Amino acid sequence: MQTKKMWEGRFKKELSAAVNDFNSSISFDNRLYREDITGSMAHAAMLCRQGIISEKDCSEILGGLSDILDDIENGKLEFDMNAEDIHMFIEAELTDRIGDAGKRLHTARSRNDQVALDCRMYVRKSMGEIKSSLIRLIDIIADKASMHLETVMPGYTHLQRAQPVTLAHYIMAYAQMLMRDVTRIENSVARMNYLPLGSGALATTTYPIDRESVAKALGFDGVTQNSIDGVSDRDFVIESASDLSLIMMHLSRFSEEIILWCSSEFGFIELDDAYSTGSSIMPQKKNPDIAELVRGKCARVYGSLMTLLTLMKGLPLAYNKDMQEDKEAIFDAIDNTKLCIDIFGEMLNTCKVNVSVMRNAAAKGFINATDCADYLVKKGLPFRDAYKITGKIIAYCIDNGKTLETMSLGEYKDFCSEFEDGIYSAIDLVNCVNGRKVTGGPASARVAEQIALCRDFTGARKNAE
Repeated sequence: MQTKKMWEGRFKKELSAAVNDFNSSISFDNRLYREDITGSMAHAAMLCRQGIISEKDCSEILGGLSDILDDIENGKLEFDMNAEDIHMFIEAELTDRIGDAGKRLHTARSRNDQVALDCRMYVRKSMGEIKSSLIRLIDIIADKASMHLETVMPGYTHLQRAQPVTLAHYIMAYAQMLMRDVTRIENSVARMNYLPLGSGALATTTYPIDRESVAKALGFDGVTQNSIDGVSDRDFVIESASDLSLIMMHLSRFSEEIILWCSSEFGFIELDDAYSTGSSIMPQKKNPDIAELVRGKCARVYGSLMTLLTLMKGLPLAYNKDMQEDKEAIFDAIDNTKLCIDIFGEMLNTCKVNVSVMRNAAAKGFINATDCADYLVKKGLPFRDAYKITGKIIAYCIDNGKTLETMSLGEYKDFCSEFEDGIYSAIDLVNCVNGRKVTGGPASARVAEQIALCRDFTGARKNAE
């Protein structure tokens, strides 16, 4: 089928092939076919209810659109790459199949509000899918954490060993980030969930349409309140790209941890062979390529966000053709973010944790020094005095090849007479962790609470689906 231009009546010359290719968006917006057909069916049904088109025409339109949808999904109908966009392709295909009735479908709407509707529906659906992927990843993190409530490891600041924590506490920090990502998606979807159809090109229509009924049929919470804004708004695209950028930033940070942890220098984890690659020249290598690609794709999603922000920053109201460029950016961001969430989850789920290596690393670097100082504070010393004494002890240990655990009580007393046998219990790594019982802390009981709250969070959303 050769798709004709719906606007060709105004023009005396045919569009040049080069301009047609430059102008066309069907090569990438064809993925909107389901949203376009679903929206068109709701629009046609409303036109019929309002007496704008006949029941016969409506029946033919709905039947034709349903057949087109089936044919696309069954592979019987291929997209015509000569069509200007998916909207014109479907309308032309419908008219070719059912005749004049198909020409009445576009009554009381414009491509401007049609594409705004399709984009909202597609982004809404896609962000819902990403939300579901995030929930699965959060559950994987919670499962892994529940297995390592007692796995002591060093916590870091400035990438230097700082204080003892557990692996459970460490990775549950990422669960918190991803839970915020879920709520951000929920909030942004709530803001975008208003029907723009009925805005027309920019100034609505003189036909007595019922926008509210279409909104209800398509699962929207209401209708947009200004027709100019309805067709020119792409905040929902930008906000979604921003949400995706934050998700990717969190995955990128976690990926950096994975890359460090599976190196020989750390050795905290070992990635499963199914989620690692080798070297073409060095047979000993086992590379964390999945984590590195996630980290790299973060930059790509950032690029989509910057594209969208830059695209919209200078556009006057209402619709401008520039806005066609929003689709490739948001499609790419959606595709890559979902891909990264899903594969990252499987990589994390299958990795092996080297518990003894983590514990040995925690035993080095004087990460229980704060607990030594706290011991003296509990004996009545001001914290700054206790801090200074502990600093001198650390310097002494470094000079003499000792650790806080291997110093004798006599050596401790040389620095401060308040030291007693209880110091060894105070600096025990497990006691250091479990003594931090403040809400949000690394004590196993507190982390177990974090995991329970996390499961409540994901469970409530799975039950709501």
